[in-house]
Amino acid sequence: MEDIPELYCQPYDPKIPSVCTDGQSRQLIGETGRGIPAGPGKPERTDYEYERNGTADISMSTEPPGGQRYVGVTERRTSSDRAVAIKEPADVRYPGADLIRLVCDNLNTHKIGALYGTFPPEQAGQIAKRPEIHHTPEHGSRLNIAGIELSALTRQCPDRRIPDIETLRNETGTWERIRNGQQKSVDWQFTTEDARIKLRRLYPIFK
Repeated sequence: MEDIPELYCQPYDPKIPSVCTDGQSRQLIGETGRGIPAGPGKPERTDYEYERNGTADISMSTEPPGGQRYVGVTERRTSSDRAVAIKEPADVRYPGADLIRLVCDNLNTHKIGALYGTFPPEQAGQIAKRPEIHHTPEHGSRLNIAGIELSALTRQCPDRRIPDIETLRNETGTWERIRNGQQKSVDWQFTTEDARIKLRRLYPIFK
């Protein structure tokens, strides 16, 4: 648990960025009837009936000190999808970084081993040299700042029925560009000292 707050307290170094990653499932819902457009003093109204069009997975990667985040939308959340999410920062977003610290939860797909199930061994070995994975503790995913960004995305972006994966990609992509342009960041104040006080019941007692 203490590893994550300590990581957030590190001074910003573009050569060693700290990137938080998380994801959530999104149900794709289509309209079955025509809605009633908004009018003077009246909001737009939609029929309560809808059709289910499956689900999609939203992945969030955010670098809090840099005020940047990246949103991806895939059909599933598999180990191969996770391997691509590990490879992308190394090759595309931070090609000049010496080391990339990745904060993620304890899902079985959030492992360096996922690279070897997706890419040839030589390529997987090269990719694996740069990421340094920091797992949040079990039942402690709230320590992941990417969850805060996902919460903001849910409130600000897909706050209506999204019928298909392409529409979801377009909307989240627009949200990403606007939020990155504003360089929105997170004011994280929970330190290791705070954890030792608030969660002292989790620490052993020495006499």
